Amino acid sequence: MSPASPPSPQPLYVFIGQAIAHMIDEQVFKPGERLPSVREVAVQNGVSISTAVQAMRWLEERHLVSAKPRAGYFVSARRRGMAMPSVSRPPKYSMVIERQSRCELLRAFTEEVGVVSFGAYAPEDKGLFAHERIRVALARATRVHRQSLIEYDESCGTQALREAVARRALHLGCHLQPEDIIITASCTHAVSLCLQAVTRPGDIVALESPTHFGFLDLLETLELRVLEIPTHPTGGMSLPALQLAIDTQAVKAVLSVPTLSNPLGAVMRHADKQALVHMLAARQIPLIEDVVFNDLLASDRRRKAAKAFDSDGWVMICGSFCKTLAPGLRTGYVQAGRWKDTVSRLKRIQGVPTIKVLEYALAELLTQSAYEARLRKLSAMAKTRLAQARALIFNNFPKGTRVSAPQGGYTLWVELPSELNAMALFRECKAEGIIFGPGALFSASNHFDHCMRLSFAGPWTEVQQRALARIGNLARAQRGTDKVTKV
Repeated sequence: MSPASPPSPQPLYVFIGQAIAHMIDEQVFKPGERLPSVREVAVQNGVSISTAVQAMRWLEERHLVSAKPRAGYFVSARRRGMAMPSVSRPPKYSMVIERQSRCELLRAFTEEVGVVSFGAYAPEDKGLFAHERIRVALARATRVHRQSLIEYDESCGTQALREAVARRALHLGCHLQPEDIIITASCTHAVSLCLQAVTRPGDIVALESPTHFGFLDLLETLELRVLEIPTHPTGGMSLPALQLAIDTQAVKAVLSVPTLSNPLGAVMRHADKQALVHMLAARQIPLIEDVVFNDLLASDRRRKAAKAFDSDGWVMICGSFCKTLAPGLRTGYVQAGRWKDTVSRLKRIQGVPTIKVLEYALAELLTQSAYEARLRKLSAMAKTRLAQARALIFNNFPKGTRVSAPQGGYTLWVELPSELNAMALFRECKAEGIIFGPGALFSASNHFDHCMRLSFAGPWTEVQQRALARIGNLARAQRGTDKVTKV
């Protein structure tokens, strides 16, 4: 039960508490079961009795354990949790994204306001990453490959990084050849190249609903129409709805995140991923698959990509390692299947460079033996954080609130009671220095005006926890069921 070395300067008792909380979440300790004594916790973790007591009190404050006089600490009975968000019901027709309204909303969302942000979709917590390893790898790559800094490069990427990506793809169940992989400036760049390769302005692209606002920005820029497909909060895109869409509309491509979709955190079953691939291949419709979040699941069995079921090249797989290795190393990749030559040509024509020194450093980091262990640690930490956030939402948000329960990742999708307006709540929170992702950002329609995405990729201290409770308090006040009190 001894936790790993703390990756950030939080008190040691918090990390001990988080380790026990994770075991409770995994039902290593079941409701009603007695926990190890305070003395045992102290000995197992090499800390003082007072630190062990603080850890138990930390768990008590979160209603995870309760103390019984002269008997010890016991796992609290599980309360009935919040319901999952509803299955989305987007319009049945394709839409054009309205640039002006979205630009205004994005500007308000990304504007720096100070105190606390639940808006980031890239990790911002410095404690999540191995900074010294990254520094050493970059220094070595700069020293050994400094000649590349004065060379003009138009290649598809260094052989070292393409081979490293191919090795990592094995963890996704994919057997990719290094020569078929194209290194890009980011995962978003890879998706953009794929869309340009298979569509023309005015074409229809199907995707999950809600979806990542970055996808909507891309589709808008490329003058493509959006067809949002109903999506289950745990199982992902509805295949019957997608089948109906491609039967009745001229869908030219499907853009999807089958594993840990953003913002719902849904994970399609492997059988559904296989059915998705076969359904689209039968119609010769390309699937552009974003796998940037797959590694946030702790095992290869759960990470498996839809690309693993592709035998005819109709799946274009795009990814990067900015969510698991370092946000600053945004270098991405794509294996474009049947469109390899077209994507390679588009990259060359557009002249968006990738930097060889970064590629060599990234290749080294990806092939280190400790990388997989760091992923498991990151996955466990994120899961514990989301469980704590769900508990805070349960205790502080209005009755009738629904919240996602993803298997991993950094985000939660919150569905407020339908009479509430997330944009009005956003403005109130922003005035107090708290921001989150309003639901309107994640759709071309207005179907998610009462929803929000909360990201926990930044620091997670008492400051953030109080701010999350404050969002709930303001939401309850908007509904008229609670007085507004400062947190």
